[in-house]
Amino acid sequence: QVQLQESGPGLVKPSQTLSLTCTISGESITSNYYYWSWIRQPPRKGLEWMGALAYSGSTYYSPSLKSRTSISWDTYKNQFTLQLSSVTPEDTAVYYCASRAPPNTDYWGKGTLVTVSS
Repeated sequence: QVQLQESGPGLVKPSQTLSLTCTISGESITSNYYYWSWIRQPPRKGLEWMGALAYSGSTYYSPSLKSRTSISWDTYKNQFTLQLSSVTPEDTAVYYCASRAPPNTDYWGKGTLVTVSS
């Protein structure tokens, strides 16, 4: 059973970079055919997929966020990280890390609220 836990600051100032880490347990981040994603949900809005990291190390980003988003991994710590630059109050959201395990099983973290405010 894959378990995911998000961590990071709950408050970020406008124009700064938001950085969150997802710690994985129960599976290796490099396990074949696993994909690791970041998804967010702003207040009173739907879910938005931000990007993903494949078991191979390849990354995929939402076109609307690509210029500001970076996802990386630390295979030794079994973690992957989201960085979102130049944040504005519109980036306030609950941020989730999630995984898709073969053939088609999804696991989600509990989510963490990040507020962008001065």
